[in-house]
Amino acid sequence: MGIPVDIPRAEFPPARYWRRWCADADPPKPPLESAELESHAIPVAPPGPAAEAARSGEAPYRVLIVEDDRSQALFATSVLAGAGIQAEAVADPEQVMATLESQRPDLVLMDLHMPAIDGAELTNMIRSHPVLSHTPIVFLTGDPDPERQFEVLEIGADDFLTKPVRPRHLVAAVENRIMRARQLKAQRAAQGADTGTGLHTRSRMFQRLATAIPNDTGALHVVEVAGISALREQLGYSSLEDVLTAAARRVAELAGDNPAARLNDNTFLVHVSGDGDLEAFARELRDGLGRERFGSGADGLRLRACVGSTRITPEFPDAGSALAAAEQALRDARAAPHGIATWTPPQSTGNATGGLADQISTALAERRLELAFQPIVAVAGGEDAQYQTLLRMRDDGGALLPAGTLLPAAEAAGLMHEVDRQVLELAISTLARRQSAGAPVRLFVSQSPRSLGRDGYAEWLLEAMQAAGVSGHCLVIDVRQDDALIHAISLQEFSAKMVPAGVQLCLGHYRPGTEVDALLSQLPLGFVRLAPDFSSGLTDNSVRDRMREAIDRAHRSGLLVIGQQVEDPQAAATLWMSGIDFIQGNLVQEAAGDLEFDFQHSVL
Repeated sequence: MGIPVDIPRAEFPPARYWRRWCADADPPKPPLESAELESHAIPVAPPGPAAEAARSGEAPYRVLIVEDDRSQALFATSVLAGAGIQAEAVADPEQVMATLESQRPDLVLMDLHMPAIDGAELTNMIRSHPVLSHTPIVFLTGDPDPERQFEVLEIGADDFLTKPVRPRHLVAAVENRIMRARQLKAQRAAQGADTGTGLHTRSRMFQRLATAIPNDTGALHVVEVAGISALREQLGYSSLEDVLTAAARRVAELAGDNPAARLNDNTFLVHVSGDGDLEAFARELRDGLGRERFGSGADGLRLRACVGSTRITPEFPDAGSALAAAEQALRDARAAPHGIATWTPPQSTGNATGGLADQISTALAERRLELAFQPIVAVAGGEDAQYQTLLRMRDDGGALLPAGTLLPAAEAAGLMHEVDRQVLELAISTLARRQSAGAPVRLFVSQSPRSLGRDGYAEWLLEAMQAAGVSGHCLVIDVRQDDALIHAISLQEFSAKMVPAGVQLCLGHYRPGTEVDALLSQLPLGFVRLAPDFSSGLTDNSVRDRMREAIDRAHRSGLLVIGQQVEDPQAAATLWMSGIDFIQGNLVQEAAGDLEFDFQHSVL
């Protein structure tokens, strides 16, 4: 067959083109006769990585060729296709990013010198992309200058090939780069690393910490990108996520060989081994993020970061305790002018609480803690029985001490973990008894975030409920807002394990604010309980206005709102008109040791 008349012959690569690119071609030989063909075995090259991948069921190797010269693009496509590699050519450099986003190739094979956008500029665009930044880039260049070749590697290329390139060299370079990139991706996945950022996953990071602490002598640094609400309003959700993903990659670079993880949208954790300078490394993290421009060109954003740090010492019995200390330091760093703070152990209170602490310790050993219960009633009526649990303990003289007296002493004496655990045991026992009697209730149980963040605490709670036959929907864990702001990361980890079992979370002493709004979006809350001064100050118009705003914000977040310490009908009426969902206080019923309130016939 000849060449069709309607296609100009110039469209086909001339013979000199193939001789120029195929520099390794053998000298021409006359064709063999039929008899000679039988005596000549044609050598078959061993299958390369691309063929092996296809044979093993792995996804085929895919390459995007960026070349404005059609004949050279055709050559590269033909050579790669012959090796079993899928190749697609793009002639217009301005279409490269869109094609990359839609095709997600394994490698980019690119000419260095192109009109409009050259290879160096395209490389910068790819390396700054939140998803495509790790895509291998191999340059084809006819520039023999070694300085230019060094610049190619310096701007982010993985390799370069000098034209004319031999076909087998082209195939080998492409296959080796793709094979190594896939192996690295698989290795990171096996190690619990995010292949897009190089950071560890949260679960992998906490596994490492649980193994290292308390035997490690290093440090924890919690890094937070500040002003996240303003950034979200300025950029929108999609663009902000691109910026935060780029920030995550920057944190991975700053961490170096130290394991690091992204804990939530704008918070990162770095675990440093050894006894290095704590504040110096915190400054490196803060300044390393602050100096970087995120985005393209001169309009790129500079981010402000806060860093909370703590040394890992034998005082921390587990990883959760060390993380809680770093979170406390982060809270202090937000208020510090330079954005850096280090955790310091609380000062001993001496003998001020020594006697009461001893009594609490004895009561724990003898299991003499008690619970009182106060009804939480729906203003719209309902038959669901639910109570707030309130800690009580009798002192040596027989007086019943309330939680407000007990908890500060327990905290100062380091007994909160034991107190919280025993309170939950009492609550689970109560739920099991009511469930077996055919009268199930829901209990709101106050807990310290430090206890919730302890290693194994969530697993222990799930096992205890399962052993008692108690449904998770009957339990609501109650944490104070001020504590939750400090220990948001620990609460996220705890909630991730509890929510699948039906256990809900309530934010106590709720007041709206920018920082709190972010907290509402981070935690899987079901309820908020208003701060008590809202109920006690309702005669003040400004208090009523702030309370209505608090209720509206909570409702916009899909949360149910509880008004607490309601003592008189006027306060209850004001709360009801403001849209409250539940009320709790002595107006309904004083706290008591039984669960006999009549929810079915209660009228507010």
